Amino acid sequence: MANNPLGGIIPQQPPIEPQSDVHVLKSRLEWGEPAFTILDVRDRPTYNNGHILGAMAMPIEDLVDRAASSLEKSRDIYVYGASDDQTSEAVNLLRSAGFEHVSELRGGLAAWKAIGGPTEGIVESRTPAGADDYNVVDRLKAHAETQKKDV
Repeated sequence: MANNPLGGIIPQQPPIEPQSDVHVLKSRLEWGEPAFTILDVRDRPTYNNGHILGAMAMPIEDLVDRAASSLEKSRDIYVYGASDDQTSEAVNLLRSAGFEHVSELRGGLAAWKAIGGPTEGIVESRTPAGADDYNVVDRLKAHAETQKKDV
């Protein structure tokens, strides 16, 4: 309790699942939950074209070396790649390197965009903001709709 004076107020997060749905990640982002990292393991040009807002680029070839030098082994890490197979391979590499809380983000960027998750990048910046981006009521309606989508 001494290390976490808000321990009684802020509940501990449950451990992340081995595979995560994009809705789980979007909820964590929207509630401003700290202490997690999103890794994009696709190649750098693909990442530059468009990625989940805030995702770190760590191409699968350099993944373990870069992750080991920059991330805590106990940190919650969500990983996505060009395909579910690449995502699974990357997660297995991280787990083998001793990372404890790693989750495959099922469906990757396509699933993220399908529920209206925020993105950034060269191609993404050319896409105009949706009508609901500046209207809180419309954003809440859109959020309610995306929670019903199967991805």
